[in-house]
Amino acid sequence: MVALFRRPTESTRREDRPERVSPAWRAMTFVDRGFVRMVGRVEVTGTIPPEMRGRPGLIAANHIGMFDPFVLTAVLRENGINPRFLLTAGLLDAPVVGWGLKQGGSIRVDRGKTNVVEAFDRVKTALRSASGPVLVYPEGRISHDPGLWPERGKTGVARVALAAKVPVMTISQWGAHEALYWGKDRVSNWRDLLPLLGSWLRAVRDRPVFKVHFGPIVDLSDLSASTPGDAVRAHKRIMQAITDQLVPLRADEPDTPRFHDPTRPLDSYSPWRP
Repeated sequence: MVALFRRPTESTRREDRPERVSPAWRAMTFVDRGFVRMVGRVEVTGTIPPEMRGRPGLIAANHIGMFDPFVLTAVLRENGINPRFLLTAGLLDAPVVGWGLKQGGSIRVDRGKTNVVEAFDRVKTALRSASGPVLVYPEGRISHDPGLWPERGKTGVARVALAAKVPVMTISQWGAHEALYWGKDRVSNWRDLLPLLGSWLRAVRDRPVFKVHFGPIVDLSDLSASTPGDAVRAHKRIMQAITDQLVPLRADEPDTPRFHDPTRPLDSYSPWRP
C-alpha cells in the first residue's frame, strides 16, 4: 500500500506533464487533423515509447510524398506529441506556414552555410533544449526510388542524435503518396498546379488509407559521436528499422506502388529495399 502513495520522482512528473503548445500552432494542427481526415482514412499501429514524451528526442520517418507531413502532424498531435520539425530555412521563412512552424517549436537548419560546424552545434543545442521530440526525414527528400522504398539518406540525423545523446524512434508510413502528386521543383504559373489539384481531388473522392506505424527506439547505446564510423552505423540502423517496419504496411505492394505518380522522378535506387 505504501507504494501506491509514493511521491513521484522528478523524471516521472516531467514525463507526465503535457507539452506547452502555442494557441496558434494548436489551432493550425487542429485544422490539419480535419484536413487529413477529409482526404483519407488514417490507420495507426504501434505506440509511442514513454521516453519520447516531454523530453528531447528524434523521430525519424520515411518520406513518400508531398502530403505525408500533414498526415504525420495529425497523427502525432492525436497521440499527444506536439509535431515539431527539423526544417530548412526556406520553409521556416515562408509566410504564414513558416510563422506557424516556428510557433510549434520547429528547429531551423541552414543548408549550404560556410560554417557547417557552427550550424551543427546550433541544431544540437536547440535539440537538447527542446521540450519534446523533433520529427526528421533522414532521406532529405521524397524518395526517387521506383518502388518508393527509402533512399540511402544522409548521416546528419544520426550524427545529431549521437552528439546530442537523445533517443531516436522511427515512423514508417504508407499511403500518403496517393493524396498529392510530387509536382514540379519550381512553379512558374498556375498551370503547374493543375496536376496537384487534380490528384488531390481524386484522393478526396477515393479516400486512400494513410498507414502510420510507430516503431520502438533504435538501440544506439553502443555507439558514440567521437568514434569514427559510428555515425554511419547509427544511420544504417535507423534506416533499416524504418524499412523493416514499412514491409508489413505495404505487404500487397512489395515491388512498386499501385498508385502511379507521373511527376515523381525515378532516378534513384534504395539500398534498403528488402
